Amino acid sequence: MTDPLSRTARFDLPYLFAGQAQREVFVNEALARIDTAMHPAIADSLAEPPPNPQEGDCYLIVAPAGGAWEGQEGALASFGAGAWQLQKPLAGMRIWDRPRAAWAHFDGAAWKTAEMPPAPEGGGTIDAEARAAITQILDRLREVGIFSLP
Repeated sequence: MTDPLSRTARFDLPYLFAGQAQREVFVNEALARIDTAMHPAIADSLAEPPPNPQEGDCYLIVAPAGGAWEGQEGALASFGAGAWQLQKPLAGMRIWDRPRAAWAHFDGAAWKTAEMPPAPEGGGTIDAEARAAITQILDRLREVGIFSLP
């Protein structure tokens, strides 16, 4: 269990103390965590670390997690300074999913994304203007990342 007086409650950032040796280690860890949590954008959703990650890459860990990520399902993994930094999500946290070009949000239990509803079709009375307007609304919501790309 983490000592509540040594780390922040929300993002588990390390506190500095007077007379602390190697302060730069604690400051660098805090900056790496902030870099991941401030505006996360994931390169992909993976169960295990990729073989050749690039500096700054960030991934969403999915089940069943294995390797260095075992037991970290749902966390964000960012690669920096040759090591993985894992960040547990908080309820309300959002990530930009680059491959899907959409936002995902963490509801406290799981990451959620909005799926594109089907375009209007069928019915007894067809209103072409209303259907065109609904299709335009859906297209704009996809453009701003509310719905993922098809």
